[in-house]
Amino acid sequence: MGANRPKTRIQRRNTEAILEAALEVFSSNGFRGSTLDQIARAAGLSKPNLLYYFPSKEAIHSELLNGLLDVWLDPLRAINPAGEPRDEIMTYVRRKLEMSREMPRESRLFANEVLQGAPRITDVLSGGLKSLVDEKAAVIRDWIEAGRLARIDPYHLIFSIWAMTQHYADFEVQVRAILGPEHDAFAEAEVFLDRLFDRLLTPDP
Repeated sequence: MGANRPKTRIQRRNTEAILEAALEVFSSNGFRGSTLDQIARAAGLSKPNLLYYFPSKEAIHSELLNGLLDVWLDPLRAINPAGEPRDEIMTYVRRKLEMSREMPRESRLFANEVLQGAPRITDVLSGGLKSLVDEKAAVIRDWIEAGRLARIDPYHLIFSIWAMTQHYADFEVQVRAILGPEHDAFAEAEVFLDRLFDRLLTPDP
């Protein structure tokens, strides 16, 4: 497709259908276990038609990851140095948990990429993501030094938030199998994480 030529309505619709189908296929099978034939079939298109929009499986995967990373990092960017520390961090925890509820396939897509060594986003992880985490860790460290938070490691705090919220998307089948259908895993997790992090973050008297 011409890079500078505006897409028609049909082209936009087909591009969206391909990306939606690819998200489902990649999040279920991982990059290596997914094929263009599977994506084309899920999108309701022929493989030659799909290749008109994207030249390769890699191109589709990159498009999805690039779009996801921007959305995925927005809650971390939103931590406000001028805000109340515990409120800012708890808002971040809740937003990450909400994203796991609303975007489980996107979470699994990212997790699968990292588990495979992140070959397509290594530069982002060591560049933009590291810079953002460094920036927010410095904010948290300033709050700690001012006595507004407990003395905890800012980086491991962020890692623990990622682990405890994205777990509910990445291991959703396991969580639901253990809790059973009568439980709302995300609602219960929000209550638990609120209490856990509130206690963790509260400075010693």
